[in-house]
Amino acid sequence: MKTVGERLIEGLAARGVEVVFGIPGVHTVELYRGLSGSSLRHVTARHEQGCGFMADGYARVSGKVGVAFVITGPGLLNTLTAMAQAKADSVPILVISGVNRRASLGKGLGLLHELPDQAAMIRPLCPTRSLMAAQDLPEVLDWAFASLATGRPGPVHIEVPTDVMPLPCPALPAPQTPARAALPDLTAAALALNRARDVVILAGGGARGHGAALQALAEKLDAPVVQTVNARGIMHGHELTVPASPSLEAVRALVRSAGQILAIGTELGPTDYDMYVNGGWPDVSAMIRVDICAAQLARHPAAQRLVGDAGAVMAALLDMVAPKPSQGALRADTARKAARAELADLDPQMPARLQMVEAIRSALPQALIVGDSTQPVYAANLYYDHDRAGGYFNAATGFGALGFGTGAAVGAALAAPDAQVVCLIGDGGLQFSSGELRTAVDEGLAITFLVWNNAAFAEIADAMRGAATEVIGCTPSPLQMEAFAKACDLPFTALPPDPEALTRALAQPQSGPRMIEIRVPR
Repeated sequence: MKTVGERLIEGLAARGVEVVFGIPGVHTVELYRGLSGSSLRHVTARHEQGCGFMADGYARVSGKVGVAFVITGPGLLNTLTAMAQAKADSVPILVISGVNRRASLGKGLGLLHELPDQAAMIRPLCPTRSLMAAQDLPEVLDWAFASLATGRPGPVHIEVPTDVMPLPCPALPAPQTPARAALPDLTAAALALNRARDVVILAGGGARGHGAALQALAEKLDAPVVQTVNARGIMHGHELTVPASPSLEAVRALVRSAGQILAIGTELGPTDYDMYVNGGWPDVSAMIRVDICAAQLARHPAAQRLVGDAGAVMAALLDMVAPKPSQGALRADTARKAARAELADLDPQMPARLQMVEAIRSALPQALIVGDSTQPVYAANLYYDHDRAGGYFNAATGFGALGFGTGAAVGAALAAPDAQVVCLIGDGGLQFSSGELRTAVDEGLAITFLVWNNAAFAEIADAMRGAATEVIGCTPSPLQMEAFAKACDLPFTALPPDPEALTRALAQPQSGPRMIEIRVPR
């Protein structure tokens, strides 16, 4: 009879899992026994945090659950940062870890990788279950995938004791299909939208994957659509799109002018809506708000709170609202032009940094741009319209985990093997997670690691200066990028921060990963 570890792999495959990101260890040997001969592809990271970021990038691009295998204790704790990033951005990842044998739990015997209570450390962050008996495996897997598929997505954790993994386990029943959430009553919302003039839609990450429904609803309401970072690319080039940060005054002016706000799948978080902490975000308490999570809806005042899947709600509303010409295209165009012009007022270098991101889009149409916390990404987060839905994402808002980009780019490339993938990362962020470049080499992934090298934590240094504080700790020595690229077996190019030079470099053919360093004058 097969073991729990082997049946667990079968259960993952039965639920559509195709790729697992992991680092094997003595506490997960039985899981790897199950991988042998299975349909699942195993991708080896260099650090467990990278496993989590890879699962995150894979999930964002594929629309499937990203899965990571990590060891007990330090392996799981190393993954926590990535799990927190996935929670902040509502990305479904499943982390499966070992834990010490059942009889030892909580006794402090000094076993390898022992924690006093591993599950208790995970529980404040995300749902977690301990698989304590072989017969519980079907129910635990059904619970995990139901948790990932219903309500607000995010990380889920399963721990398996080392003495449970090798137990004999009968064949698993077919997976249970999670029930779909019922639609809320939309009568009052439709009435308010029909009565209102000059509707404005705020679209967040919850609108990902529902671009057709969003565009159709926006067109019928003639409503400009303001997109947070996690929604960028949904309506590329459309006359109603406003791909600009709600922290910009131009966008806030558009919101203030609205007769009705419809907020869809956005948590209204400060890093999107008030990143300069100036308190200038308008009062939107009369808004209609749609979110899959009731707890999230309760966090802000709203005239109407609709608990439901964004795509299903928008599709239903489309049949209930009447067309309403209200110069939406003109309002959107005015907001776009004013938002872009505002960048230079914030920082004279901001437009040039944005042009570097736009050069990527020009050179590599329909590419996936996976960003980290670095100056060009900050600029694009303020204003940038990507040409692929879900094709531009980063960790520079919300939880803001530095070093996200390299691992997430690996996951993205595996999810979309025919796409060009660019990891846009700073010299500081690269030192957080440089090992994932070797994973890209091992897997033969055509990722361009585009390193913005200003030899500093420049944004932090600017913040210190702005606070009249001595700049300390912001100039760690950077990697010698050419030598490092050679050590990683990556073709290497160095460029000045010039969009035309970058366009030419990106247009060169590639068959695997490569590095392009942008050398920024200090």
